[in-house]
Amino acid sequence: MADTLALRLRDEIVSGRLRPGERLATEQQISETYGVSRPTVREAIGRLKHDGLVVTRQGAGAFVADPGAVSVFRLDVADFTDKEEIRNIVELLMAIEASATEHAAARRSDKDLRNIQAQLDAMQAAIDRGEPGVEEDLAFHRSIIEATGNPFFRDLSDFLDRRVRTFIRTARANTARLEGLTQAVQAEHQAISDAIARQDASGARLAAETHLKNAAGRLALYLKP
Repeated sequence: MADTLALRLRDEIVSGRLRPGERLATEQQISETYGVSRPTVREAIGRLKHDGLVVTRQGAGAFVADPGAVSVFRLDVADFTDKEEIRNIVELLMAIEASATEHAAARRSDKDLRNIQAQLDAMQAAIDRGEPGVEEDLAFHRSIIEATGNPFFRDLSDFLDRRVRTFIRTARANTARLEGLTQAVQAEHQAISDAIARQDASGARLAAETHLKNAAGRLALYLKP
């Protein structure tokens, strides 16, 4: 609901109905207008603030930001049934994840490798319990990002996790529905981990690209009528 509310308020700003410097309605007013709770309103305003569209002033409320004051990157994935949108997001993820995995293989420490293996084991445990393992999947890829030693990879990965979590969740849920496919996905994760362990940078990049291409294919299976 916070996502939906944030999109509606964003439309008000982008369309010009709310102008730079103009004060937004109060939490209570927005809550009553859209039929949502005040915590939902606060979360939506927080997202707009993160995107640089609004600024808050202590005791005064939230105001539309000057469009030239802050430069931000936004990624609004609205329709995961749109093949073109899926292709675009996969291309972006592949460019980032593959590059990060390549760097992780070249730079990883023994501690990094132990963390990656621990997350891989946690994912297997979730599979054995009959669970999709979405959070474990995210933690596995996060451990690889951490192994790059590059804080900008980490920050961008956090941003993408928040925006494309539905993509990952849907692909994992579809995998769980098809017998034998879950272990095939785990084998892809194992291939990534093995390449990082060998410090095979090019092999790690290829394994990450293969995994993302296959994830897109699994999502397409889920979306078929």
